[in-house]
Amino acid sequence: MSIAPGFKPFAVFAHPRDMLDATVSTLRAPAPIAIGPDDDSLARAAAGGDRQAFEAIYRRHSPRLYAVVWRLCGGQAARADDVLQDAFIRAWHALPQFRFESALATWLHRLAVNTALMELRARSAEGEPADEAVLAELPGREACQAQRIDLERALDTLPPRARAVLVLHDIEGWKHQEIAESLQMAVGSSKAQLHRARGLLRARMGEPA
Repeated sequence: MSIAPGFKPFAVFAHPRDMLDATVSTLRAPAPIAIGPDDDSLARAAAGGDRQAFEAIYRRHSPRLYAVVWRLCGGQAARADDVLQDAFIRAWHALPQFRFESALATWLHRLAVNTALMELRARSAEGEPADEAVLAELPGREACQAQRIDLERALDTLPPRARAVLVLHDIEGWKHQEIAESLQMAVGSSKAQLHRARGLLRARMGEPA
């Protein structure tokens, strides 16, 4: 299946931010609601090059996927835009090989998360500050208690890899082995990052450690 050079889903379909509701301010976004043709029918049509079917897939699943990658990107909208766009371009190319061994929603979710993690690893390779450096610059508990920032903003302040581990484990339900493989770290490091992220998140919310 071919795709036009420079194809950008956001230029054709509504931006997922415009379709998101208040769920972005909660930890868990609801599962997509199936309206119209079922996902399997849409996937088969899109795999054959049907752009309208692909648009229907995008409209149905992009709000929840955007909420996930937005958190993984630290609430940075421009990064989340790029990641979600890349994820849907990858989906467009990969749909002909989709074997229907899992739900389309599950397949898209994993693809979007992996795309976000690829972006995170690329930034780390390009010299993004190490988690230890970011942690050292964050305000102490007394300052955090004074700020009382909300949970989403607190998540945004976490060091990138710590934030990714917390989002994947506590929000997305991944196992440490899966996280370790995706982030190319030891299982012990994943557990340590989660412990640090939870502690820092409690401090940022002004709660007892």
